[in-house]
Amino acid sequence: MKSGGSGLGVGGWGFLARFARLGALAASLLASVHATTFYVTISGLGGEPDYDQRFKMWAQDIEGSLKKAGGDANVTTLEAPTREQIRTRLTELSKQAKPTDALVLVLIGHGSFDGVDYKFNIPGPDITGAELGTLLDHIPATRQLVVNATSSSGGSIEFLRRPTRIVITATKSGTEKNATVFARYWAEALRDPAADADKNDAISALEAFHYAQRKTTEFFDTQKRLATEHAVLEDTGKGEGERSPSAENGEGKLAAAFPVVRLGANAAAARDPEKRPLLDRKEQIEQAIDKLKYEKAAMAADQYKKQLTQLLLELARIQDALDKPSEAKPNEPK
Repeated sequence: MKSGGSGLGVGGWGFLARFARLGALAASLLASVHATTFYVTISGLGGEPDYDQRFKMWAQDIEGSLKKAGGDANVTTLEAPTREQIRTRLTELSKQAKPTDALVLVLIGHGSFDGVDYKFNIPGPDITGAELGTLLDHIPATRQLVVNATSSSGGSIEFLRRPTRIVITATKSGTEKNATVFARYWAEALRDPAADADKNDAISALEAFHYAQRKTTEFFDTQKRLATEHAVLEDTGKGEGERSPSAENGEGKLAAAFPVVRLGANAAAARDPEKRPLLDRKEQIEQAIDKLKYEKAAMAADQYKKQLTQLLLELARIQDALDKPSEAKPNEPK
């Protein structure tokens, strides 16, 4: 995302190298056009009726938001599935998904950690973090988001993290074993316009994380209870998760550029064949802006400003085109 000097000396070659990286990024963004996002939401074993109902309700809440978002979405919700049913669905995706597609896996329920491995509690034999990581590795979609909202979910990070995968967990470690409420607020984030911090009619993984994290904190404060869960995010493939992802600690770059759900005008545009290509381009530019902001510290100020201005101008042009009414089809009222 950087650009440098204007000569053919050291600065000039640096510019060419950085320009090549910019071109590679643009190519990867263009490749995402018309990609499918596969959503798999799994509610686990509650252990008692209250938790069974709660986990099921949160999963259905998420499903409803995803189906309203428009676009090329493939939505699956599994309620208290067995290990084999989970394996079957993820194996199916390994055959259906393409490298340009995206995957969002959400786990809701109880988890456990014995100091060695994490387990997601389901009917019959539990599925481990190591097994989930292996199954996800076989899915070609290069953009992946895993939201593990269970108790002890922090213990799953080491098994799930990859350089191109965003991992969000409800707890900072495997030792936070109490039942969690993070899933409740993750579901809420996907339907509350307030979660859209930059007001671009899309909620990114980073925005949803911040929203759910804030609401979880407020829940414990309101209940006057000691917080027993502390959500973290990891998207570098090598960290333990950060409670405050930022450009300074290197976490959040992928999450900021990963739209989870569309709202309002974006959702409508995703359902309009005429406007869908414009929406795809708008999302590409917004993702490029998010990535550029994370790389600001390593750039010359004038080059950052130049690239940001170019992206913002193109974004404004695309938005203007999106705001225009679609042309009426023959025999249709305008």
